[in-house]
Amino acid sequence: MDFFNIEFLLSVHRLNQLPPPELPEIAFAGRSNVGKSSLINTLTGRKSLVKVSARPGKTQGLNYFRVEEKFFLVDLPGYGFAKVPKIMQNSWQALITTYLETRETLRCVVVIMDIRHEPKEQDTQLVQWLSEKAIPCLPVYTKIDKISGSIREKNARLLDAGHSIKAEDRILFSAKTGQGRVELLDALSIRIEK
Repeated sequence: MDFFNIEFLLSVHRLNQLPPPELPEIAFAGRSNVGKSSLINTLTGRKSLVKVSARPGKTQGLNYFRVEEKFFLVDLPGYGFAKVPKIMQNSWQALITTYLETRETLRCVVVIMDIRHEPKEQDTQLVQWLSEKAIPCLPVYTKIDKISGSIREKNARLLDAGHSIKAEDRILFSAKTGQGRVELLDALSIRIEK
């Protein structure tokens, strides 16, 4: 999987703005401030492809990035404690839900969780909902460089148990060190080829 030719295409705020369903799509979902933008930047080898913000709720649409005219990366708005009006959060939710349920070119949703925190109800709900809808899901635990190895393993087991995830079905990732990048690239390549 190469990212030599990657470009921002558009930010979708309504379903009628979606590009034609011609290329495979990989969506990235996660609570606000779990490191979603940093993960995408590390994955693509670009420092600022996706703007990293300390302010939750920065991503406000489905941001499409076209890769090599072969597939799309879709950065979804973060969920959780974003300080945006409730009506806007509800609008995002409706857009995202409909997109996930109906987009025939969607190959996988990468669900990003911060390994430093206990299982969050919203993450559990998303993982379970994706499973119920038969939408392929790839859990990724980020920020593994911020805690020691023994705590990392303990926290990973807690997240696995809390979200009913098997260890072999998730990836540990660090945007800072790049650990987990190759594994994530391999996993996504398999899904894009399907």
